[in-house]
Amino acid sequence: MLHSEMWDDQAAQGYDTPGAGMFAPAVLGPTVDRLVELAEGGPALEFAIGTGRVALPLAERGVPVSGIELSQPMIDQLRTKADEAAIPVVAGDMATAQAPGEFRLVYLVYNTISNLLTQAEQVACFRNAARHLAPGGRFVVELWVPELRKLPPGQQAVVWESATGYIGLDTYDVLRQQVVSHHFRFDPEAGREARLFRSPHRYIWPAELDLMAELAGMTLESRHAGWTGEAFTAESRSHVSVYRTADLL
Repeated sequence: MLHSEMWDDQAAQGYDTPGAGMFAPAVLGPTVDRLVELAEGGPALEFAIGTGRVALPLAERGVPVSGIELSQPMIDQLRTKADEAAIPVVAGDMATAQAPGEFRLVYLVYNTISNLLTQAEQVACFRNAARHLAPGGRFVVELWVPELRKLPPGQQAVVWESATGYIGLDTYDVLRQQVVSHHFRFDPEAGREARLFRSPHRYIWPAELDLMAELAGMTLESRHAGWTGEAFTAESRSHVSVYRTADLL
């Protein structure tokens, strides 16, 4: 299951990085643009809404947004920016929690479905999305592609980013399809101490994701390597997959 204790007050208060990282306009802008298109004027539900990184600009574009979020500190941080009337949020697990209403769009961004640590929970998440969707509604999943091709025999870790003041690496357990992301942040000018944040995940192959959708009564509508429609290829490091429920006859 999800680990709510990981997203505590300290993590929530340090989550937002306005104008940089995943909050950079070049990252956030295309995400919101595409979700506006997919919502087709109807209401949207964000699983793991967090502090409102995507929900707030999406609501500003005229899309009514609700959310489900497991971490109360993350909800509290969101509440410093928008009240319950503006963006209603249900506290709970995205695999089981129910939000009132019916939605044209349910979405999961920035690899969040992998925070569910078993295949059964991930399938339950798809089924929960389907329960919330109107006929013909869409479920959007943004997810990274496991980088197992970078693992030579006997090696368990992959460094996926190295920048000034930051190192990110993943350690893989290929037998259980588990990965732990390690985020080291440090001040290069302030000595040797670093802050470490670790998050466990269950990685999912695209074909496995499609089967989860089928079990939930949805079919793949499109898959691209990013939010602006880039072609998905064997070299793509992530994908945005759009699933759709059946229309009423």
